[in-house]
Amino acid sequence: MPTRAEKFAGLSVAIVTPFRDGTVDVPRLKEQIDFQAAAGTTCICPVGTTGESPTLSHDEHERVIAASIEAAAGRLLVMPGTGSNSTAEAVRLTKFAAKAGADAALVVGPYYNRPTQQGIYEHFRALAEAVDIPICVYNIPARTGRNIEPETIIRLAELPGIAMVKEATGSMDQASQVLAATDLTVLSGDDSLTLPLLSIGGRGVISVVGNIVPGDMIALCRAFDAGDLAAARRLHHRLFGLCRDLLGLASNPIPIKAAMAMLGRDTGDVRLPLVALEPPLAAKLRGVLTAYGLSITG
Repeated sequence: MPTRAEKFAGLSVAIVTPFRDGTVDVPRLKEQIDFQAAAGTTCICPVGTTGESPTLSHDEHERVIAASIEAAAGRLLVMPGTGSNSTAEAVRLTKFAAKAGADAALVVGPYYNRPTQQGIYEHFRALAEAVDIPICVYNIPARTGRNIEPETIIRLAELPGIAMVKEATGSMDQASQVLAATDLTVLSGDDSLTLPLLSIGGRGVISVVGNIVPGDMIALCRAFDAGDLAAARRLHHRLFGLCRDLLGLASNPIPIKAAMAMLGRDTGDVRLPLVALEPPLAAKLRGVLTAYGLSITG
């Protein structure tokens, strides 16, 4: 059965937000998008967790969305993060993204205030009724404090505007329940679980390591789709080490921003309360990148 948002299958990249002198560096942002377009990435997801959305002002958030859509110029899809723990704010920002020309909206479950499952349902229903672009439900309980239970996602799937799930619970059982009961497009929210999720019916990944190795993530997805499971497994095992050793060093996006700088694609510092990698971890990161076969230039 075709999924509801099949055009988002494959690699989406959760891009970082570049900073220079404390402000958003739009020229660097455009360079990142050019890099992803040249690689053949399906979709970019700006202003998510990797894009440091918690520390962006409302004006900055909107500026990054608009600049990303302009830079993409139809070469790849744009699915910005528009979530909030305030339903009214999430609706406002999602409406802005839709008006700016976004292809979809990535909406994290309401965080910190820990709503009931009914509250979560009503939150996403309000969003689905407010805009015409597809909504991707981003379920990451480790950051939000509340799992969006499979039964809730199954209810949400009945709403025409709910088209995708970014599955970041780490539970193949939960993903299996959703895939068995809905026609939603399910995308992995964990790089290391991309192949396992594809094997049960997932259609791709919203990736962090895709910021530096989009070609390898694309190759994994294409190998699986072509039925070349041996190649897909080889790529999975290779990427697994990179995902584990890079992303495990510190909270996202600290390691990926450090890696990009080392690879000659400096995107500036992270914003407080995030801080740069400590020297011993930075040295370990250089070793990880070198072992993967990447050339350190910075």
